[in-house]
Amino acid sequence: MFSGHNLILWCGLIAAALAVMPAFSHAEGDMQTLSRDNAAFALDLYDQLREEEGNLFFSPHSISTALAMTSAGAREETREQMEKTLRFSLEGMAVHKAFSALNTRLNSFQDSGEVELLAANSLWPQEGEILDDYLTLIETCYDAVVETVDYKDPASREAARKRINQWVEDRTRDKIRDLVPEGVLDALTRLVLVNAVYFKGVWSLPFMEDATTAAPFFATPETQVEVPMMRQKARFGYAKIGDLQVLELPYGEGDLSMIVALPLKIDGLDQLETRLDLGSLSEWRKRMRPQKVDVFLPKFKMSDQFRLNTVLKQLGMTAAFSPEKANFAGIDGRPDRLYIAAALHKAFVEVNEAGTEAAAATAVVVGARSLAPPEEVPVFRADHPFLFLIQEKQTGSILFMGRVEDPSA
Repeated sequence: MFSGHNLILWCGLIAAALAVMPAFSHAEGDMQTLSRDNAAFALDLYDQLREEEGNLFFSPHSISTALAMTSAGAREETREQMEKTLRFSLEGMAVHKAFSALNTRLNSFQDSGEVELLAANSLWPQEGEILDDYLTLIETCYDAVVETVDYKDPASREAARKRINQWVEDRTRDKIRDLVPEGVLDALTRLVLVNAVYFKGVWSLPFMEDATTAAPFFATPETQVEVPMMRQKARFGYAKIGDLQVLELPYGEGDLSMIVALPLKIDGLDQLETRLDLGSLSEWRKRMRPQKVDVFLPKFKMSDQFRLNTVLKQLGMTAAFSPEKANFAGIDGRPDRLYIAAALHKAFVEVNEAGTEAAAATAVVVGARSLAPPEEVPVFRADHPFLFLIQEKQTGSILFMGRVEDPSA
């Protein structure tokens, strides 16, 4: 076990320490490990969410962060299940130290000209009922804003819901609205944990608007829709791996990028999703080489929302949602009172000639009971369903992930 005092001390020092550390350190190693663990959780989530038909988009980073903050107060079986579901291989304070380091790195892109990346956390506890040690841990390790609420009073509760939603809107440039709908909070709510992430990136090589033309997109071999199709011929990271093409489109100076995985067959997305794992992602990154590619990519905009209770239970996180079995003694000092009443997520993405804008937010509501170019230039024509993700390249952190089945939807 580790002491709350030591954890808080470590998290408080981590941001300053990163500035003077050598190129590789134990802290950076843990950050890489956490990023790999988060990517494994992202793929687990995708495997569950992909069962629904149509376009799909979510932020694995946002969900992981909100649940990690919640897990800091979990104990015994509840904590074991949460750590296993979240794929954490680090133990104890190492997890929260690594999140502190990762968030420090991601926020270093907060306003770097061509790339804007903002990740923020907030905590909305019932006044007088949450342990000071827990609040301090979340404030320190996750740089969270804390605002107390009286959930027992209906007027105060509704005012808090509106403030939470406004906080999310402000930090996602109004892209995520009404994260917490009416009726989710009640007199038994004791804590709401929120993560918001916003990204706006300009392509390193923007597409020219006058090169965009209307073109067919084959949602299925029998069905097509007309979409605005962007085009450019330039050097990008590219690989053809069996029946799959993989393309990397960098943003700004290249620290963040979009990876697009396009099956050669119109109806090949399901097979790609079935075999998607960490090994696949690693192979894509290793096999891609800079070369001239003739790229066709549709403009698209989509939003998605989920209540993640069922999905997380299916991944093994059952005790946390059970009023009878949950143990969050690290939050309020009692092992038999708090449980997760709702896990909410909303996400938005728009891809156009200039770049990409994406945002997402997650709320966890805790309630009480009661190389050389080829001779021929390859063509990457994304005119049928494809998978994509937005990553931070150094750590491999998957910030956003999704699929496009119909850009016109």
